[in-house]
Amino acid sequence: MKKPSILILCTGNSCRSHLAEGILRKALGEGFRVASAGSKPAGYVHPLGIRVMAEIGIDISGHRSKHLDEFLDNDVETVITVCGNADQACPVFPGQLNRHHWGFDDPAHVTGSEEEQLAVFRRVRDEIRRVFDAYAAGRLARGFHQRAG
Repeated sequence: MKKPSILILCTGNSCRSHLAEGILRKALGEGFRVASAGSKPAGYVHPLGIRVMAEIGIDISGHRSKHLDEFLDNDVETVITVCGNADQACPVFPGQLNRHHWGFDDPAHVTGSEEEQLAVFRRVRDEIRRVFDAYAAGRLARGFHQRAG
């Protein structure tokens, strides 16, 4: 049986979508394909995002910033947008059954000292973790490979 595919989108694919991808991949386990992309990829994954994820035992250092066009030919069951711009620019993917929008502040644009920036990255990470852990628990409760509907 083919694994359900979940694509998480934001504009730059440098921070929020990678945080969500790492958290959701860990929460769902091996029975799902989880990826992230952006409508205007920044070309990098934010170093502070990598750092705050390592603090909770999730390594996203191997992630790369990708354009959503890389997924247009994929069978994407669920699309989740984590910023308003991506929600507005989101195309419909082949096989798509579900679309969710959960917006979060963008920590990549925060200024201040490194500690002040880290505080915002941690807050956003924790907000994303609460939402995506709850989503994963719901998906797993319905059956390991059951398509959302």
